[in-house]
Amino acid sequence: MNGNQTYILFNTVSVGAAYFMLALSLWLAPVDLSTKGYWAMGVLLLTGSLVNLVKYRTDERIAAETTAKIEKARNEKLISEYVGKE
Repeated sequence: MNGNQTYILFNTVSVGAAYFMLALSLWLAPVDLSTKGYWAMGVLLLTGSLVNLVKYRTDERIAAETTAKIEKARNEKLISEYVGKE
């Protein structure tokens, strides 16, 4: 396993353990079922929002890197054409 796969596995196990402990604490909490459901919905909506945020930021970074590569290649082509004319 390389370092990246190890990191992903560690994070997956950590998130699974956190959800398990959260579910256990919700189950054992001395509150009404409706309150437990409200807390659980909040956790699920927060999780979905965080996944979307991370994906958006990753897509944004990849787009910026791609644009930078295209601009660099364009500039290099323009320079090589200019130098070739002289």
